[in-house]
Amino acid sequence: MKKLALLATALAMVSAPALAADMRLKAVKAPPPVAFDPWDIAFGAGITNDYVFRGITQSNHKPSVNAYFEPRYNVNKDVQLYVGLGAASISFPNRAAAEVDAYGGVRGTFGAFAVDVGAWGYLYPGGTCHYGAANAFPGGTDAAGVPLSVECLQNALLNANVIKKDLSFFEVYGKVNYTFNDNFSLGGNVYYTPSFLNTGAEGTYASIVGKAIAPSAWFGASGIGMYVSGEFGRQWLGTSDSFYGVAAFPNGINYADYNTWNIGIGFTYKVFTLDFRYSDTDLSQGDCNAFTSDHTAVFNGSFTPINPSGVGSKWCGAAGIVKLSADLTAMTNLK
Repeated sequence: MKKLALLATALAMVSAPALAADMRLKAVKAPPPVAFDPWDIAFGAGITNDYVFRGITQSNHKPSVNAYFEPRYNVNKDVQLYVGLGAASISFPNRAAAEVDAYGGVRGTFGAFAVDVGAWGYLYPGGTCHYGAANAFPGGTDAAGVPLSVECLQNALLNANVIKKDLSFFEVYGKVNYTFNDNFSLGGNVYYTPSFLNTGAEGTYASIVGKAIAPSAWFGASGIGMYVSGEFGRQWLGTSDSFYGVAAFPNGINYADYNTWNIGIGFTYKVFTLDFRYSDTDLSQGDCNAFTSDHTAVFNGSFTPINPSGVGSKWCGAAGIVKLSADLTAMTNLK
């Protein structure tokens, strides 16, 4: 009996751990798979001392505010469809109320490559058309076939520049970006429009962009990030319609192509970004005036073949830009 009791005790000691392990395996269940929610919304706003677009101020070198709203649909983890609506304050010669942007496209990620293709509409409601004796060739019609002279005020701007009531236009675009590692990426962009700023002139813009992100160890656990980024681009422009014609070119002027570049440093904290940037172009003040119809331009002898008035614009020159923005997504920031 004593031997049998010892044997029973030994068997119990051997089998108890096996039984306990078996019980643990049966008690713990695998967590249910996380439900894939394809919908997301991005939105944000910003303020800047100067709204510069491809090297040219859109706000007369004055402060500008902007906001956007972008619903997104993730087809899968690598492909996203999106549409968006944005607005920014501007200062245009035709006194348009604001810039309103409507856009949409598809983004895809393929390994280290990210691509983005879509279309972007730039709307400028509330504009007023100006032309006068200084423009001997107003010409042209609107989309309804109404002569532009009927829609325009019968006087030019004070500096004799002319401008259409409606400057709205659209572009199609393609972008590609390659991420080398967590700290560096390089990309390229191409945009095309059949009528830039509704001038009748084709426009193609291409640029290369680069971004270097500082290692997170630089700022420890502070949550602050830093980056350096830059862009070099070229804007090709065609010939305007006759509304912008001059005596030497009554059927329209061939706008000057130009290069533009910018470089800056930025700091991030949670959803906020503070960006300091330098921007410039190689456009002369005369060709800048012909392209922008700048209502603040003054005579300074900036004569060019397409700018016989000698009025020069500083809208295309060097600019220092400071922008504070906040960007959020519903899935990341509003959970």
